[in-house]
Amino acid sequence: MNDQGQQYRGAWTVWIVGLAAYLLAVFHRSSLAVAGLVASERFDITAAQLSTFVMLQLLVYAGMQIPVGLAVDRFGPRAVMLAGAVVLTLSQAGFAFAESYATALTARFFVGMGDAMTFVCLLRLVNAWFSPGRIPQITLLTGPIGQLGGIIAAVPMTWAFSNLGWTKAYLFAAGLGLLVTIAVLLLVRDEPHARSVRGPALSWTRIRTSLAASWEHPGTRLGFWMHFVTQFSSTVLGLLWGYPFFVRGEHTSEAFAGMLLTLMVVAVMFAGPVLGRLIGNHPWHRSTIVLTIVSAIVVAWTAVLAWPGDAPGWLLVVMVIAVGVGGPASMIGFDLVRTSNPIDRLSTATGIVNQAGFLASLITVIAVGVILDATGQNFKAAMSFQYVLWALGLTQVWRYRVKTRARLVRDDPERWARHAGIG
Repeated sequence: MNDQGQQYRGAWTVWIVGLAAYLLAVFHRSSLAVAGLVASERFDITAAQLSTFVMLQLLVYAGMQIPVGLAVDRFGPRAVMLAGAVVLTLSQAGFAFAESYATALTARFFVGMGDAMTFVCLLRLVNAWFSPGRIPQITLLTGPIGQLGGIIAAVPMTWAFSNLGWTKAYLFAAGLGLLVTIAVLLLVRDEPHARSVRGPALSWTRIRTSLAASWEHPGTRLGFWMHFVTQFSSTVLGLLWGYPFFVRGEHTSEAFAGMLLTLMVVAVMFAGPVLGRLIGNHPWHRSTIVLTIVSAIVVAWTAVLAWPGDAPGWLLVVMVIAVGVGGPASMIGFDLVRTSNPIDRLSTATGIVNQAGFLASLITVIAVGVILDATGQNFKAAMSFQYVLWALGLTQVWRYRVKTRARLVRDDPERWARHAGIG
């Protein structure tokens, strides 16, 4: 096999192993989606306290994105991904044995930390191993396939909690992390011609310069708000409030609620490749695609929340499909980062954007828990909080879409003239 063929095979090997690490991270992140009611009984906590699990996890995840991006640019994605796999494995094992609320919170803190050290690394590997023309498709395929971790959390974990119990279910999950760690160690290389790469040493001056240059570009900010407005609804449903909302808010059966969460993840998986091809063929209309998808999500949620009494099953199906499409749509923000930043600060800019959707999710998770406690478990009132963030996000996407186009007109008028638009 010639060098080109070996590199092609190596690219897919690295991607598959990195994807396995990301899939497991999503599983760990999503494991509370079907364990929320069990956790409430195990730790004897309120809805607001239950939301603190996910709040803390998301806060750590979002807060770690910029440090992780800087670390990847400095130490390479392989080293950071390895560290993340080890942290996830140990923290999930700790969660399995947690008997007190405080111990469980500590474990989820480290779950968020390990989770944060996975996805940015995988995107950096994709950019290092694949050709520029293939990167958008692989990027939008990566997120949806990784969401299989949500399916693993939604159906088998429901069975595991009922038949194996809390400790054994989470110990099994932790054991999978050991296998992933070994695979990353043996099979992942930072670049085709280097097992590990190192960037310039970090200093406060370099950190400030990299962050400022990344954030200064309106394309990075456009990507940030794209990620913010598209992802949070599916994340909030998948991580914590979806199962209680369907069972207690819409009075569905537990089996139907699990099916809806699984269907949402299936929608994520099918939408990813379609959106990847769409933005690959129409890169100058990325923000238009995002605006259209978010509008569909808002319409679907409005129909459910405005329905007198419990919404019919078919409408809940339509809603979770629309919400599911928002997951891969958030990946479009990373494509804006790729085309707006040089490779030496790509992971830093990616970290900035990746915290956006989780910041929005964190705010929503907290708000839903607080509103539920304040209104006596009125789920429709609690879920209506999403309109605040949709309004903010859509406004900012439109604002930075205009600014990004103006930057291109200024910096590359010939390119603008050829394509008549960006974003």
